[in-house]
Amino acid sequence: MTLRTTAGVFALFLYMAPFAAAAPPQPFGAVPSEPHLRWHELEYYGFIHFTINTFTDREWGGGDESPGLFDPSACDPEQWARVAAGSGMKGLILTAKHHDGFCLWPSKYTQHSVKASPWKGGKGDLVGELAAACKKHGLLLGLYLSPWDRNHAEYGRPAYIDDYRNQWRELLTRYGPIFETWYDGANGGSGYYGGANETRRIDNKTYYDWIPTWKLVRDLQPGCIRFSDGGPDIRWVGNERGLGYDPNWCTFNRQGRWPGVSEQASLWHGDRGGTDWVPAEVDVSIRPGWFWHESQNDKVKTLDQLLEIYYASVGRGCNLLLNVPPDRRGLFHEIDTKRLQELGDYIQQTFATDLAKGKPAKADTTWDDPADFAAANLTDGDRKTYWAAADGARRAVLEIDLGGPATFDNIRIEEFIPLGQRVEGFEIDARSGGEWKKIAEGFTIGPRRILRTERVAADAVRVRLVKCLAPPTISTIEVYNSPQR
Repeated sequence: MTLRTTAGVFALFLYMAPFAAAAPPQPFGAVPSEPHLRWHELEYYGFIHFTINTFTDREWGGGDESPGLFDPSACDPEQWARVAAGSGMKGLILTAKHHDGFCLWPSKYTQHSVKASPWKGGKGDLVGELAAACKKHGLLLGLYLSPWDRNHAEYGRPAYIDDYRNQWRELLTRYGPIFETWYDGANGGSGYYGGANETRRIDNKTYYDWIPTWKLVRDLQPGCIRFSDGGPDIRWVGNERGLGYDPNWCTFNRQGRWPGVSEQASLWHGDRGGTDWVPAEVDVSIRPGWFWHESQNDKVKTLDQLLEIYYASVGRGCNLLLNVPPDRRGLFHEIDTKRLQELGDYIQQTFATDLAKGKPAKADTTWDDPADFAAANLTDGDRKTYWAAADGARRAVLEIDLGGPATFDNIRIEEFIPLGQRVEGFEIDARSGGEWKKIAEGFTIGPRRILRTERVAADAVRVRLVKCLAPPTISTIEVYNSPQR
């Protein structure tokens, strides 16, 4: 090749270079895994506490209860699944074993289970029945296996850990895909312990030896998300009141955290710029207790209370785990069922019509390739597309023209979290009569923020990202109007 030819090729390269596709934004900080992304999409699912405690009117059994007490007269996991699906839940997590040690499946590693009960003549398998019901009604199945067992004779000794892992192995290999496994900080105390009737204390940092257990779960169920105070995949929000916090960082410094031990402030808010993606799950019961008690039939949370929980959990970027305990018949009580239906209807009606979908959007800053990262992606109804600010931007203004006066009271915003969490301060304005008025504000956005505002009539919405850790990336801005009540 001659020097002249080489120069020509170089000139052609210079000519074409400006028209080459710009590199997309790069991930910032810790980012979610594929199982994390699937879990974030669930938003809302149910917890089921049902065991011997249901029949003894206790919250924590002592481990000395007779299996003969467990005999629900009309147990129907399909009713649970049908009601849950109708309320908008995406899955159910069952307490397969609570602290009393009674197993709802016929475990090989204990006699203290349904196989020793009169229910179905000792031939029943409640985990299996719920797995089938979830599959039928399009729900995912999750499982909670308490690490504390007040019945097991070997609790507090190494032999129990072997049995605990073997029970997980049974659960993770018999019932199909498991979307979430649940562990808590149940760290020993008084119990029956095979007849010993004594107090056994353990070192919760070392006794359970969690790493091999979590590896077992990952090996047997690769798509499963593992919950505890400190992860490893998702964290407890630090309360049982149904309250998520703002700011809510999905990033978290996971090292040195384990079930039962974690700094409270980090549970509440996560860690700004944390090393790992460990988002928060909010757990709360529809009743004062986790198990059904007849005395609490008049204390089921109202629709207004459940909506406060929904906006303080799902609305702040957490997932909501709402406990609904079956009664002694083995059914969701009529009051609970009615309340779940009310909640599901309200959510469905509120978010049925996005007033911003397909409407013109503009931004005061855009990534180098506006064709792929334009403001139009905010309203295209596709969460896999996103708008991105220019490299180096730490603020941005996003505006959606609603095409005329529209009445609304809900704004939903989502960051494009495959690239990380970036926003730490935002404000929302509505335009009416040519005047802008601030109607909401917050700190973090993350997987989603849903803000209830005063009901306004406006022809445009503006989101001002006032503080960001990196150039912001937003996948959607949606506008909704809730039903009149």
